[in-house]
Amino acid sequence: MSTDTPSQSTDVDVASLKARVEELEDELAGIEAATADDTKKMVMIATKGSLDMAYPPLILASTAAAFDWDVTVFHTFWGLDILHEEKSKNLKLSAVGNPSMGVPNIVAAIPGMDAMATRMMGKRIEENGTASIQELIDLSLDQGVELQACQMTADLMDYDEDAFYDGVTTGVGAAAALAEMGDAEIQLLV
Repeated sequence: MSTDTPSQSTDVDVASLKARVEELEDELAGIEAATADDTKKMVMIATKGSLDMAYPPLILASTAAAFDWDVTVFHTFWGLDILHEEKSKNLKLSAVGNPSMGVPNIVAAIPGMDAMATRMMGKRIEENGTASIQELIDLSLDQGVELQACQMTADLMDYDEDAFYDGVTTGVGAAAALAEMGDAEIQLLV
């Protein structure tokens, strides 16, 4: 039989409830602090180096970075041409096998058609005031996008690391790219 009076019993219950509430509030504050960093992480793999395929990864990367996302673009195979300072200035547009061009493949295969398609797209880019590849690279790097060059592909294609734009991360292997992709909420192959 308890010797506590009803008011003493209530005081003990209130005190233990207050202690539990404080404990839960502390726990909640810890959880909120741990999840306060709601920065999204996006990793892209860029494998193509044609003019029309250079724009998507750079536009997506710079836009995501503008939203304060953590962005990495791993460039491999022909995608390295996007990061190569000289080659990026001369990216071509192929009319062959490009159904959006509206040109039958038999006509698109005529010598000089790729050069003509590239000139036409370059003129459109200029007339529209669209950013150049170099401008998008500079913008992406300025916003903290990590532009990575695949080491194996650089070796395969005999690219000198100094040929890439300043700020490009070189010497990155596939294992490192996969590890980053595993930590990202968004992974894209472009």
